Amino acid sequence: MKKRHSIHVLLAAAALLLAMAACTKDELADGDRLPEGQYPLEIARITLGTEGGEAQPWGTPQTRVSETVDGTGSVFDTGDLFAVQIDGKDETGIYTVQDDHTVKAETPLYWSDTGDHTVTAWYPATGGTLDLGDQSQSLAYLLYGSGTGNYQTPVMLTIAHQLAKVRVTPTAAALGEVTSLQLYTYTQCTYEKGKAGQGSQEGWIEMKKCEYTENGNVINCWEANVVPGYTITKLRANGTEERELSSGITPVAGKFYNITLDYDPGYTTTTDDQGQTIYNTDNGKGLKNLAKLVNEEGKTDIDITLTGDITLTGEWTPIGTESQPYTGTFDGGGKYTITGLKIDQSGTDYVGLIGRLGSGGKVQDVTLTEVNVTGGTHVGGIAGQNDGTVENCSVNGTVTGRGFNDTGGIVGTNYGTISGCSAEGTVTGSVNVGGIAGGSYLGVTIVGCYSSAAVEGYSTVGGVVGNLGNNSSLMASYSTGNVTVTSTTGYAGGVVGVNAQGTVTACYHATGTVSGQGNVGGIVGMNNSGQNTACYWSSNPANGIGKMDSGTNGTIKVDGTNVKWEDTIDSMNAALQNAGSEWRYELTGELPTLKK
Repeated sequence: MKKRHSIHVLLAAAALLLAMAACTKDELADGDRLPEGQYPLEIARITLGTEGGEAQPWGTPQTRVSETVDGTGSVFDTGDLFAVQIDGKDETGIYTVQDDHTVKAETPLYWSDTGDHTVTAWYPATGGTLDLGDQSQSLAYLLYGSGTGNYQTPVMLTIAHQLAKVRVTPTAAALGEVTSLQLYTYTQCTYEKGKAGQGSQEGWIEMKKCEYTENGNVINCWEANVVPGYTITKLRANGTEERELSSGITPVAGKFYNITLDYDPGYTTTTDDQGQTIYNTDNGKGLKNLAKLVNEEGKTDIDITLTGDITLTGEWTPIGTESQPYTGTFDGGGKYTITGLKIDQSGTDYVGLIGRLGSGGKVQDVTLTEVNVTGGTHVGGIAGQNDGTVENCSVNGTVTGRGFNDTGGIVGTNYGTISGCSAEGTVTGSVNVGGIAGGSYLGVTIVGCYSSAAVEGYSTVGGVVGNLGNNSSLMASYSTGNVTVTSTTGYAGGVVGVNAQGTVTACYHATGTVSGQGNVGGIVGMNNSGQNTACYWSSNPANGIGKMDSGTNGTIKVDGTNVKWEDTIDSMNAALQNAGSEWRYELTGELPTLKK
């Protein structure tokens, strides 16, 4: 029998219902005592009391042996065994629930006198250890109750719950992402005569999926019955995604607690000292949702900070587009790594972690590893195009441009500042291909960068920069990877493919080869009114500049005899000082390294 707020179990079996008429005095065995074995305890009904707290719109859930499908109550199961005592005496009776929800006395108790007495009952009938760890199929239960009666009055037992019920109800937005839920609390407890004892073995409890109807809508939920007294502070969705509760819950026996699970976007927000909102994330879901905020909701100026290492899965959609560039600050937190950035969009331009970094935008302290980025034109590991600032970033992996021009390990097309960045792996493109930047134009600066990437392109290929444009500056940067040009009319340089009216100061190429059938140089492939100062190379080309149209040729080959790498430090640092740079070289190993 199912009730909304209580459950009654009626005593059947007419054989147990002896004559209800009052006994005469002559029938008493001695004074007010009754003859032994003639007046069995009669249970009129067992009523399950409702949990404390405010009733919910769908009705208060019950903590009992079998829950109703809609979550509004519960039923007794056939075969449930209740233990019963009179006045707490040692003698225990066992009563069993029948198919028709009546009760049969398997081991009945008998009244001994005519007075009123307290009758207690509990479930389960025997003591032991209750396992609460997996409630995904059925809930755990612990009950205790009492009532008053005598030999003439059937006893009404009111049962109270010794566990507490926790229900988690995801909001509509969160529901689609939840397939399972767990609570962190005691997974076991001892019990005796229906009373919960010591909880033990802290861990995750698997919750049971449920549903109820509210205003004609079916609401999905998850439930578990828990040991009182343990403060619950967190839950976990889908076996991996942990959530901290906004406030802890310390369950009380017989109480019902409802937790509303909001949609988790994977990021949080904080406010800095200037009142600026910072979006923080430590997971791939959060980072992808932040990209949606920028690209789909137009929040192009939000500041994003990583608070943990992130592994990306699936295809990445770059943050910011050509027409809607990202202008906030993307901060890698100084020590966190993004692994697995994957983009396979050969026909798409402006491709990278950031599609286009707008004027005023900044990317700092970002480390990318296991990168596999393929795009059209304007392709880079950090940004497809940079109109702002990229500093202290590194990329490890493969960057490929399938379009006409501008592919770089860090930035494809640079109209801003790049400093303190490094790249390793492979960078492949068509025209204007560089280990750090494919092309750098219109009076901008690249400083303090190095690349060990193997760089290959059809034309205008540089170990650091493919094409260094008008009034642009490249300082204190070097390359140690192979540089290859495939066109017979192309240009390849160990540092710069084509220096077109730019300045190259204190840069070098070493260890790798510079090769191709076009014009190749240890430092610059082709120099067109470019200025080159204190630059060194030790690779295979005979000349520091492959083709010299005009400009200055301040390149010197390190041959290990007349010029050694230790001989280059003073010259390069003097040139950097004259240029007003904060960067310097030092020789701590075989080759010079940079410090700021």
